[in-house]
Amino acid sequence: MTRGTEGGALAARMQSLLFVPGSRPDRFSSALASGADAACIDLEDAVPPDAKEEARRAALDALGDTPLALRINALSTDHGQADLDCLGTASCKPALLLLPKVEDAAEIAPAAALDVGLVPLIETPRGLRRAHEIAAVPGVVAMMFGGGDLSAELGVDLAWEPLAVARGIFVLACAEAGIPAIDVPYLHLDDDEGLAAETSRAQALGFTAKAAIHPKQIATIHRVLRPSAEQIAEARAAEAAFQAAGGAAVRWNGRMLEAPVMRRYRRILEQEQAHA
Repeated sequence: MTRGTEGGALAARMQSLLFVPGSRPDRFSSALASGADAACIDLEDAVPPDAKEEARRAALDALGDTPLALRINALSTDHGQADLDCLGTASCKPALLLLPKVEDAAEIAPAAALDVGLVPLIETPRGLRRAHEIAAVPGVVAMMFGGGDLSAELGVDLAWEPLAVARGIFVLACAEAGIPAIDVPYLHLDDDEGLAAETSRAQALGFTAKAAIHPKQIATIHRVLRPSAEQIAEARAAEAAFQAAGGAAVRWNGRMLEAPVMRRYRRILEQEQAHA
């Protein structure tokens, strides 16, 4: 399996993505042991300019058989170009490569040659306007909503209501391309109730994964995004009833089961198998 194929499979089942600063290699192992579906070494926002080179070396040393993700610096910057050049000659590649501040589909071309799963971050109004084109680029296996930078550009709080329209546009772009949508991290580390509420709203809108900035957020994200025992039981029963009807629309428990409804139930069963 190539890294690109592996990245696509990882993105498809991923519901949590934990960021760890590239300048803190002492935290890499704890991030991998956190229970997150993927750990992402961050070379961008979490690393000050004078630590970029050292963080890059630490990240490259950490890459191997473990399905790590890596967020490099924006390709429009010198640091981003250096990140990409080093990855081009590295013996190991990340399973997922996060590309910050993507505003145009053409920007992704230099990274596409690496044969890794690409995850553009949509963080600007211009990027959001072209999100459907960016999502459709070959090699893109998911996209992440960069609410922090976008809220700064809009001059609004990083909160649900000010970014609701932007989130909707983003999710539609991902759905059109058939790729997973990853939501921005929740920054209030001691507000577990708020994290659960925002994760639930993101799921209802169509997001399939939530990024995290601390290991203690992972359990809450999984509790919200992963199907409950009741949902799994209902999905199994619905599948059995639909199959018994020969795949035709059938009345079941006071509602109609038909192909669009069964797509949701089958997604629940797929999630169960992915995280069994």
